[in-house]
Amino acid sequence: MHITGRLFEINPPQQVSESFKKRSFVVEYVENPQYPEYISFELIQDKCDLLDGFTEKDEITVHFNLRGRKWTNPEGVVKYFNALQVWRLEKANKSNETPHPSPTDVEDDLPF
Repeated sequence: MHITGRLFEINPPQQVSESFKKRSFVVEYVENPQYPEYISFELIQDKCDLLDGFTEKDEITVHFNLRGRKWTNPEGVVKYFNALQVWRLEKANKSNETPHPSPTDVEDDLPF
């Protein structure tokens, strides 16, 4: 899966345990300009470095997997957790935008 949006918030890496680290970030996804969505993603382990070189407000494409887990707490109550785990980040491709011709790009049909 992937989406393209504006990098809204970058959080520092967290060392959860001696052998596990994660990093989260938020993308502003605007399918309907009246109601932008703020989607939280996570990077784990060696993928935490993928955010290096990006800054807030960058237009990015996020490639991710949807993950879900079931957990039973000590009282026996079952809970479910979802995560959007990122495996690739790239600068958004601006080539899909319609170019606006400059005056020098327009053919001149005038005889003089």
